[in-house]
Amino acid sequence: QRGYLTLLDVYDLLPFDNPDGGPWKQGFEITYKGDEWSEQPLELFLIPHSHNDPGWIKTFDAYYHDQTRHILDNMVVKLSEDNRKLIWAEISYFSKWWNDIDDQKRAAVKRLVEAGQLELVTGGWVMPDEANSHYFAMLDQLMEGHQWLQKHLGVKPRSGWAIDPFGHSPSMAYLLKGAGLHNMLIQRVHYSIKKHFAQQQTLEFLWRQSWDSSSRSDITCHMMPFYSYDVPHTCGPNPAVCCQFDFQRLPGRRTFCPWKIPPKPITDQNVHERALLLLDQYRQKSRLFRSSVLLVPLGDDFRYVESSEWDVQFNNYQKLFDYFNQHPELHIKARFGTLSDYFQALHRRLSTTRTTLPKLRGDFFSYADRDDHYWTGYFTSRPFYKRLDRKLEATLRATEILFSLTLAEMRRSHSDGRLAENFPAREYFQWLTTGRRNLALFQHHDAVAGTEREHVVVDYGTRLFQSILNLHQVLQSSAHWLLLLDKSQYHHDQSKSLIIFNPTEQLRTSVISVVVDSPDAQVIDAETGRQMSTQISAVWAEPSRPSTDTFQLSFVAELPPLSLVVYHVTKASSGSTPRVRYTVHRRGNPLDIHTEHFQVSSLQGSELRLQSGLVRKIQVQFLWYGTRTGSRDKSGAYLFLPADEGAQLYISSEPPLVRISRGPIFSDITSHFPHFTHTVRLFHLDGHAGKSLEISNLVDIRSQVNRELVMKIVSDVASGNRFYSDLNGFQMQQRRTLAKLPLQANFYPMTSAVFLQDSTSRLSLLSAQSQGVASLKPGELELVLDRRLQQDDNRGLGQGVTDNKLTASLYHLLLEDRGGGAKEVGGASVDHLSLLAHLASLSLCHPPMTMVATSNSQLLKLRPFQPLHSSLPCDIHLLNLRTLEDTQEADTPSQETALFLHRKGFDCSTAPEPAPQCTWSEHEEVMTRSPFI
Repeated sequence: QRGYLTLLDVYDLLPFDNPDGGPWKQGFEITYKGDEWSEQPLELFLIPHSHNDPGWIKTFDAYYHDQTRHILDNMVVKLSEDNRKLIWAEISYFSKWWNDIDDQKRAAVKRLVEAGQLELVTGGWVMPDEANSHYFAMLDQLMEGHQWLQKHLGVKPRSGWAIDPFGHSPSMAYLLKGAGLHNMLIQRVHYSIKKHFAQQQTLEFLWRQSWDSSSRSDITCHMMPFYSYDVPHTCGPNPAVCCQFDFQRLPGRRTFCPWKIPPKPITDQNVHERALLLLDQYRQKSRLFRSSVLLVPLGDDFRYVESSEWDVQFNNYQKLFDYFNQHPELHIKARFGTLSDYFQALHRRLSTTRTTLPKLRGDFFSYADRDDHYWTGYFTSRPFYKRLDRKLEATLRATEILFSLTLAEMRRSHSDGRLAENFPAREYFQWLTTGRRNLALFQHHDAVAGTEREHVVVDYGTRLFQSILNLHQVLQSSAHWLLLLDKSQYHHDQSKSLIIFNPTEQLRTSVISVVVDSPDAQVIDAETGRQMSTQISAVWAEPSRPSTDTFQLSFVAELPPLSLVVYHVTKASSGSTPRVRYTVHRRGNPLDIHTEHFQVSSLQGSELRLQSGLVRKIQVQFLWYGTRTGSRDKSGAYLFLPADEGAQLYISSEPPLVRISRGPIFSDITSHFPHFTHTVRLFHLDGHAGKSLEISNLVDIRSQVNRELVMKIVSDVASGNRFYSDLNGFQMQQRRTLAKLPLQANFYPMTSAVFLQDSTSRLSLLSAQSQGVASLKPGELELVLDRRLQQDDNRGLGQGVTDNKLTASLYHLLLEDRGGGAKEVGGASVDHLSLLAHLASLSLCHPPMTMVATSNSQLLKLRPFQPLHSSLPCDIHLLNLRTLEDTQEADTPSQETALFLHRKGFDCSTAPEPAPQCTWSEHEEVMTRSPFI
């Protein structure tokens, strides 16, 4: 009716039953008469590929050493022999191999690329997870790969290839379109949706962003119709037949056909029978699409390692293709091709037959590959590393920005534009590049997903942590150079003061906390000499025993956008620093803390008071999920298969130890349970900084067997069966909890935000890490905090998830009045975060960077650094300021910097009072003059 489909409509429509479809078990019987191709012959492209995971069962380096380098070495030899082809996706591997090969091989690779025999598809550093990855990192890994390709091969990818991420996000489609790609392919989509799209011939569609009423964001997308991307599931609907055409499975070779009918070498004697058997599969598959151009991949994980596999696949298929081409009455033209060969032919055919593709809005979560096996566990698996991922992301972004500003400032201070001689810019740029690449590597769909072997996740974690340490040093040195009045006193390993960097584009009020060795301390603004508001809190050695020699000093800092501000921490007169008052109890009457907007009780939950005078009650509970019993499939790294009884309320054998603190800057309630510590904190601050409630958990479930811990937020918001979760921190997506789906199917990925709303209010929860989320009843949110599972879930990993760690999670809870509904865009209602939620999320994901050193810096003259005139409009986010590599001199920073601005959609039905201290852009054009001083 509207000219486009939405996935939400499809979900409402489908019964999500699972009848046996015959040879195509999850589909249906496909019929054809035989004369469908007499006008337009079947045009077949067979696309050889090798799926190389940058870490999964083995580490990135081990896979490279054992398999990937041999695949690429053979590729150069074999593609040079004749006209066969290959597509390759993972630039992390390709670049490592490129560094190992000589100039002769490099020249051969360039020839193959120019001849169209080797196509680099997507061009990202990895094939990223699309559920847990934040859009900063998704874009960064894409950029890292594209810049590498541009520099070394002079090519830009044209088509996207995502055959293994466990569900697909429109954020990725948006980034690919923005990066100049026009076509993309996806594979892991719920089997019921695949079947429906196949019946409707909508497996190829124009994927459009939900907020876009124009065709600007459209990208042509091909959805593979069957169960997997391996050969048995790609030539047609019958895997038992298709397996006979994977010639790597010939008797005596490494793999075999589970359907017990092995392939046969093609000979003059059997070519007629074999060709017709294969053609039948091609024809059946072709009936699922609107055009007679057909895409058939030929590959699997780490294929083409041995030289003989190249020959056995190519030679047998060439005999079949020769037979097809010698028999025009079969109406098929078959050849080896690349992804771009296919899409060019597709667009040509669509154009000549005047066929249009349907338009589609929405996302492809959550994924099930068979039965009720929903891949909703990996939204949370390995939460320690999901948190570390975002720590590196925040550190990398802050360092990129400050490093770029430092180089610009240096060049400005030297008339000839050179850099300061004693500033190790080249070494720092290499650390930045390694940081980018380590973050990029971790976006791989078996890395941040938490679905890799234990020793592999340790390898990733070591890379992430090492980069955080190195980037801190770059940050510290850059800050030091920018702050020194007398630049000649700079030395890259000395920095002596408390320096705060605000990495956001907004003026912000932040609470900064540092550990000190005396309860009598004060904080002085180094520029004005003004004393800051402070409070001293205890550092707890045990839940009820404070340390006697370390204390936490917190102060309120007003930080201009992108500024460096210097503070001195000095000794104060005894007893002059305001101290937090504590109450510790196990039993007794509930105690509460409150501010103008909140009242929080240790037992009864919270009351949130809105500007309108409306009061909403909110309670936090904790739940356990178990897994299925007996011989049935159980939860693992990928799958969430909860026990039949569902969630059980967390009950502790004894009441928790509750510690209440009351201070002038913040007050909090901390509850100590055996498996987690839960803290709710109120900030006594003016403006929007005091509008949200901070919730943090420290989780340790290492003593548990087959259990998952969930934090449940219960409110009286009348949200019905709808809630909204974010996709990659980039956009919000409406979700509907459906009774016809199993419990585990109603969980969705949440990268940084979720909200519930009714006609009068909206409850938003913003997070600093990704995890799974559901709203199983009106007014409720369930967030999965950690999962410990003793068994493999039969998806190839061969391990459970038992390497849990003490893991922190952090949230901000925001309640706002609402008036008016969602914005209509081309007939679809689009909901965004409010301006206040955007600002709260920004401060949560990009906290101020604190650099601490000893206090003899009084000798050096430091002055604050403020590069911006004022805050940017509050709907404009400075995503990155990225120094580019010199095109002439490798591993060296150039004079060019890439500025990334993101204009965010925001919900207008919630207007914050008082209004935030920034404007927003009401017109199309924004930032016509440089914001930098």
